[in-house]
Amino acid sequence: MDFFTELLDAKIEIGDTEILWREIVGNGFGLASAIGGMRRSVWAWPVGIVGNVLLFTVFLGGVFNTPQNLDLYGQAGRQVMFLIVSVYGWVTWRRARDRGVREPEGTDPSRSIVSEPAETREAVQPHWASARERVGMVVVAILGTALCTWIFDALGSWGPLADAWIFTGSLLATFGMAKGWTEFWLIWIGVDVAGVPLLLAAGYYPSAALYIVYAAFVIWGFVTWLRVQRRDQAAEASETHPAQEASCR
Repeated sequence: MDFFTELLDAKIEIGDTEILWREIVGNGFGLASAIGGMRRSVWAWPVGIVGNVLLFTVFLGGVFNTPQNLDLYGQAGRQVMFLIVSVYGWVTWRRARDRGVREPEGTDPSRSIVSEPAETREAVQPHWASARERVGMVVVAILGTALCTWIFDALGSWGPLADAWIFTGSLLATFGMAKGWTEFWLIWIGVDVAGVPLLLAAGYYPSAALYIVYAAFVIWGFVTWLRVQRRDQAAEASETHPAQEASCR
């Protein structure tokens, strides 16, 4: 028990600032999860869950006596939300991937365990959300931020408005990732814009630094998903209208 406590309380000193190792490690798992999400790999979800558990204890600084000694209920609450949504995403992506499992060539169709093999093994195919889904995201973003601001302010959270948007935006972005909506990368950019100044002001420097890394990473991820989406659409159009393409040639 003492070893576990010492492990949780392990710190690194940079100048006059004390930083918990679990904040650094937790953010490392978060970054690894984001990389897995960009690659559309199922392992992104369980890796992210490990980071969520660690960071939950970091952002309840007043409860777990962190060097900052501040409670950011939105940051802590979103770790719980991440965990719940990650379970949903994990199951969703794994099922989608399993539907894409392909039998070896020459397998007797009557003995195949795969009913509709997909062309790829990626867990999800990027696509834009529908107009109705986009309206839903905007409504959730506005109402969710307003409601969470009121709740976090009542709880005594530090920086309730920014914390509320970070929580709500993270919920939307994680759900969008699970659904395969390309827009989820853009929502993450909005979360980063609010997150960096909040975390810097609160003294959570590793988390703030990772948010800056995320800002560059999500732009890369957005471009990657957009290219995949356009490639798939072009391939689908080619398969749908082969005769037209042949005549054009």
